[in-house]
Amino acid sequence: MKRWDLPKVMLIAGLLFIYLPMVVLVIYSFNASKLVTVWGGWSIHWYVGLLDNTQLMNSVWRSLQVAFFTSCSAVIIGTLAAFVMTRMPRFRGKTVFSGMITAPLVMPEVITGLSLLLLFVAMGQLIGWPGERGLTTIWIAHTSFTASYVAVVVSSRLKELDLSIEEAAMDLGAKPWKTFLLITVPMIAPSLAAGWMMAFTLSLDDLVLASFVSGPGSTTLPMEIFSSVRLGVKPEINAVASLILLSVSMATLIAWFLIRRSEKRRLKAMQLAYASEAEEAAGSRQRTA
Repeated sequence: MKRWDLPKVMLIAGLLFIYLPMVVLVIYSFNASKLVTVWGGWSIHWYVGLLDNTQLMNSVWRSLQVAFFTSCSAVIIGTLAAFVMTRMPRFRGKTVFSGMITAPLVMPEVITGLSLLLLFVAMGQLIGWPGERGLTTIWIAHTSFTASYVAVVVSSRLKELDLSIEEAAMDLGAKPWKTFLLITVPMIAPSLAAGWMMAFTLSLDDLVLASFVSGPGSTTLPMEIFSSVRLGVKPEINAVASLILLSVSMATLIAWFLIRRSEKRRLKAMQLAYASEAEEAAGSRQRTA
């Protein structure tokens, strides 16, 4: 009989702790009973009912919109910040700049949300923008929060890159911006994809920041669920949460497949390049002999 070692037991326990509640959620989304905690048989009634629940579906659409634009802007800002932290020589205030980039990682969301709320109110009084809080202010708040995560992920990848490839491209006449777009970006594409997905997930999940900077008509899905939970969990929430789990799982699987394929191509190209260099070196030694 196989003996179970402690690391394997801890791994299984950790996976069950994380994913078992999600499995229960998906199962109860097919519950025919109106009471969430009482099993009444299998049914897809609540999935069909989502089409009639316009308030919940509108909040889902708003959250997806904000998460998409947040992840795109966070990748751009975070990548530029990571490039400054890792590639630019030391300049006055670099330590302060790096600390400000990583500060939102450890800053309580309540403080960040209150600060952004006061900022938007002051800007509205001084310059008249934003006129009212809504999806735009939520997008700005989420971008300022998630860009830090992207910067950390991308900077760790930039530190591992071989600078000789970029230097060779610039020696052959490529301009810095062209080297960055054609050489650096493809090499850090996996980290960009990981940062985009992390920013999307954090924006889709956020409740505290959105509660501070949102206004009438800009209720996101976490805010809608939180307000509903105080009155009692509705079965439709289980259904929409299950659909989001399915969508995120499919997106993660596709991203993993694409990243794995690109990494295999990169390793294969490197092996071919090393093999051609070894053949050229062997040929040159033979000609010399």
